[in-house]
Amino acid sequence: MNTGDTAWLLISAALVMLMTPALALFYGGMVQGKNVLSTFMHSFFALGLVTVQFALVGYSLCFGTSWNGLIGGFDFVGLAGVGTGPMTEGATVPHFAFMIYQCMFAVIAPALISGAYAERFKFSAYCLFTVLWATFVYDPIAHWSWATEGWLMKLGAIDFAGGTVVHLSSGVSALVIALVLGKRKGYPTTRHPPHDLTMTVVGAGILWFGWFGFNAGGGSLSDGRASMALVNTHLAAATGALTWCIVEGARIKKATMLGFASGLIAGLVAITPAAGFVSPMAALAIGAIAGAVCYGAVLLKAKLGYDDALDAFGVHGVGGATGALLTGILAMEIYGGGVSLLGKQAIAIGAAGAWSAVVTFVLLKGIDLVVGLRVDPEVEHDGLDGALHGESAYGGAGSATHGG
Repeated sequence: MNTGDTAWLLISAALVMLMTPALALFYGGMVQGKNVLSTFMHSFFALGLVTVQFALVGYSLCFGTSWNGLIGGFDFVGLAGVGTGPMTEGATVPHFAFMIYQCMFAVIAPALISGAYAERFKFSAYCLFTVLWATFVYDPIAHWSWATEGWLMKLGAIDFAGGTVVHLSSGVSALVIALVLGKRKGYPTTRHPPHDLTMTVVGAGILWFGWFGFNAGGGSLSDGRASMALVNTHLAAATGALTWCIVEGARIKKATMLGFASGLIAGLVAITPAAGFVSPMAALAIGAIAGAVCYGAVLLKAKLGYDDALDAFGVHGVGGATGALLTGILAMEIYGGGVSLLGKQAIAIGAAGAWSAVVTFVLLKGIDLVVGLRVDPEVEHDGLDGALHGESAYGGAGSATHGG
């Protein structure tokens, strides 16, 4: 085994772990002050909940012996057979290192969905949904795309670090849950402005930093390709942010800080499937296209009338699909870029999107029958922090101050 590869993969795992608390900051700043902690819980609780699920069964479903390319077997249940040696012959990193890196991806994927149901989802419903979604949506799609015998892998579709597996799947599921759950009380007539943009921008900055591990660790090697993926990641984030601000400025005559933060995330999402397959100039183009396309998708939300509260679909769903398609067009010749690859990428987008949508809808209907999905109107009015968690982000702990 190679100590350099191992060190980089462990550092990358730590960077990806940091992205989930960063997501809490990013989303938490965009909600009302009375819902900050409930929004934080959607990210932080996933660190506990999905980590346990992944150790018990999730990793095995992702990377165990394939059942017809659709799902992994039970080889690694309870991390049986996962140890300090390599996962396969010729691997240069310990099996434990690969597993924990993959665990951090599994954690952040359902946390991304929380942007759609912020400020109105029951905590009991959140817990059930997160565990079930990780098991029945994320794990199969990860197997299809990243396991050696996964059907999308064998088809030839490529996803370097999770554009389809993480972002498209979570984004499509976010749209479904926004439609099923319904709009926030008073939306869109009553404004729900971000209560602390500084918090959101700090979260965006940490996400940008953590994304270097998210993408440059995707090959599990400390090599030239990892260097290229890191460079591409940074370039796409930069052009995504700038393009969003340019389009926004042309429309409203102002470039906003929230727009810059949203644009950099759009660029990062879109470069994720392509990071190890495209040239730096292609990465600039991907970021720029994503900034414009995702800005348009966010505007479309208002015209269509659904309430994806924090734009999880507009940025992650649309950005993930955009990046996956552009990977097919712009991938370097050595990776088979061109019309043939574009078709395979389209199949991957369609399959992952359809599976995410259908299974998410079924899960939500089942959970609604068991515990219900939405908090009571008075709880939504007063704020979820006090009612669901007995705390307040501002003004002391306890339900007496849950108004925020």
